[in-house]
Amino acid sequence: MLGGLFTAGIALALIADLLIMPYYTNYNQGITVPDVTKISLEEAEEKLVNAGLRFEILDRRANSAYPANYIIDQAPTARQIVKPNRKIYLTVNTAVTPQTVVPEVVNLSLRNAEIQLENHGLTVGTRSYESSRFRNTILRQSVAAGDTVARGTVVNLVVSDGLGSRLVDVPDVKGLRLTEAQQEIIRAGLRVGEIRFEPSMTVSPNTVISFTPSEPQLTEGEALLLIVAERFDAREEIESGAIIDDTTAVNSNNNLENN
Repeated sequence: MLGGLFTAGIALALIADLLIMPYYTNYNQGITVPDVTKISLEEAEEKLVNAGLRFEILDRRANSAYPANYIIDQAPTARQIVKPNRKIYLTVNTAVTPQTVVPEVVNLSLRNAEIQLENHGLTVGTRSYESSRFRNTILRQSVAAGDTVARGTVVNLVVSDGLGSRLVDVPDVKGLRLTEAQQEIIRAGLRVGEIRFEPSMTVSPNTVISFTPSEPQLTEGEALLLIVAERFDAREEIESGAIIDDTTAVNSNNNLENN
């Protein structure tokens, strides 16, 4: 009895796997996606429908290389094999650049801010970091929230690095080589800010002469300005300037004195 039920179960599983499931999943059926880029939306619609596919306009962008209502991009791309009735997402060119309202992303997490900007058709630009308590939180955005701008506009973000919640000891980096000083500053939880070079006859090149602020303690993440020695005779050369040779004048003077 049990053996018979077991055999029947195996038979039903085989039937489902070989007959029923392929019917529902269109097994061994596939459509090659046609290339509908660089043609009009009407032509693209006709090609996709005739191929047994659906479509949806995913985005509209302005691109001077295409006429209005021409297809700029598609997904999936051409020549991929897909199931019948698959939806193809199209990006259509528009004669007028679409506008969008910039969302408020200050105080959001970096990831959430990026998603919000991208959802509004904006481009996330540079990400610079400043000291603040809440790590990876947006402190400022380069384009004000509520402004109406062209889609694709770049928005730069200033992000919190999570520092700035405690005081740290400032290392004495005077007299250290520049690379050593930078490492000491970073280990202390501070930043290396501006580096200025000054000619020195007494201090070896690339050695820290002084730094500011020179307080015993600073807030974690603050930056130090370093004054670093360079060769005393280091001069910026002007490529177009003439080279003056004084040797002739010196020799002439010596000859006059001898005479």
